[in-house]
Amino acid sequence: MSRKFEGDRLLVATHNQGKLDEMTALLQPFGVTVVGAKEMGLPEPVEDGTSFVENARIKAHAAAKATGLPALSDDSGIEIDALDKQPGIYTADWAETESGRDFVMAMTKSHDMLLERDAAEPWTARFCCTLVLAWPDGEDVVFPGVMEGRVIWPMRGENGHGYDPIFVPEGYDITFAEMTSEKKNQISHRADAFKKFVAGCFG
Repeated sequence: MSRKFEGDRLLVATHNQGKLDEMTALLQPFGVTVVGAKEMGLPEPVEDGTSFVENARIKAHAAAKATGLPALSDDSGIEIDALDKQPGIYTADWAETESGRDFVMAMTKSHDMLLERDAAEPWTARFCCTLVLAWPDGEDVVFPGVMEGRVIWPMRGENGHGYDPIFVPEGYDITFAEMTSEKKNQISHRADAFKKFVAGCFG
């Protein structure tokens, strides 16, 4: 049984504005005030885990310990089957440049690798998300989510963030980036994990 969330203020342990916007929208119906790690002046911890859950725990516990607030973290990424489930937990790392994150570069790199491997289409893939809610006393609860689909080329759509322009979710013929944020928030890997979070912590 999950520990219930009983406060009215929740720290979302991310410096990614796209993720923060998604989580703020998802939490809005519950009357919870959301504050981001960047707004709180928190540094980004070193994510040296070997799985989504390990990295999510690192971020959540660091934020909860630093602020005394319950902290919700998200570690997510895309697994492309023909690339041995890469980039996976290194999805954001593939986009790192000296001037910030460049996901067009990262998506192009992924496509080039698929061509180099002569991988047959459809290029099956999934977005994975692990949410961890940590309390200042060191306890946490974990909620995994997934959205199956495929990657396509060329990029399509102007919405969303990250790899959204090349990911077509299962059962659809448009990319995440071609969907409205409202639609994406209903079906995404983050939405899947979030439903479990709500059932466990607010239900």
